[in-house]
Amino acid sequence: MTTQSTVRLDPRAGTRPHPGAAPAPPGPMRASRARARVELSSFFRNRHSLVFTLSLPAMLLLVLGSIFSGDVTGTDVSFKQAFMAGITAAGVMSVSFSGLAINLALEHDDGTIRRLAATPMPRSAYFIGKLVRVAVTGALETAVLLTLAVTLFHLPLPDTAARWWTLAWVLLLGATACSLLAIAYSALIPNARSAAAAVVPPYLVLQFISGVFFPFNSLPPTMRTVASFFPLKWMVQGLDSVFLPDSFASAEPAGAWERGNVALVLALWCLGMLAACATTFRWRGQRVR
Repeated sequence: MTTQSTVRLDPRAGTRPHPGAAPAPPGPMRASRARARVELSSFFRNRHSLVFTLSLPAMLLLVLGSIFSGDVTGTDVSFKQAFMAGITAAGVMSVSFSGLAINLALEHDDGTIRRLAATPMPRSAYFIGKLVRVAVTGALETAVLLTLAVTLFHLPLPDTAARWWTLAWVLLLGATACSLLAIAYSALIPNARSAAAAVVPPYLVLQFISGVFFPFNSLPPTMRTVASFFPLKWMVQGLDSVFLPDSFASAEPAGAWERGNVALVLALWCLGMLAACATTFRWRGQRVR
């Protein structure tokens, strides 16, 4: 005779994970926050990189501000004030393009990216972590430059809420565009040993033809045309409209700040480079994507 026993099932049991089951992978938001913390911790713990990254644009501002005196030809704007916009834009591009592209080449070579690709981490979290690192670093760099400009050169800060808002969106769009450009450009870097040689020359050339060190309108037309295809020129123009008086707009090629065009070009760069990243970024080396 068979004895049957009644087993009462707890309706909540189905929602509890089995003791031996693997934990659920983290969601995109949680993984992105965790990856951003890793990126920021890595950056701030490397003191040499931190000091060099934040001090290089500051040293450029100090050197150029000490060498050049007087006003930009045909204007009542001092060279020191004109350098502020250009060096701020170049500093942001330094961390978002040069620094990020070299960092990606290093992580390709040491296997970090390959190992992350094999984890349950959403791949978008990796890029969001990089963008957060760039945003924080760029904000710190801008704060250092503003402090030096005010304390040492007695340059005026933006005097209206509209100018501060322009500063925010130019830096945000510019840093995003240059970061996505770095991610796409990293596909052209064969290894970490050649990263600096592949990244630094185009960055230096863009500085000289984009109005960082010279008024943009004083450059040869061919250089101005080439620079107009890249985001640095538009970042400088947008920041000129923040730090320089409206009378200086007449020195621009169009005779105006063209803030709408600045926003449009930088936004198009963001969209274009996002598409490029999706098709060119390597997760598992040059042959396996």
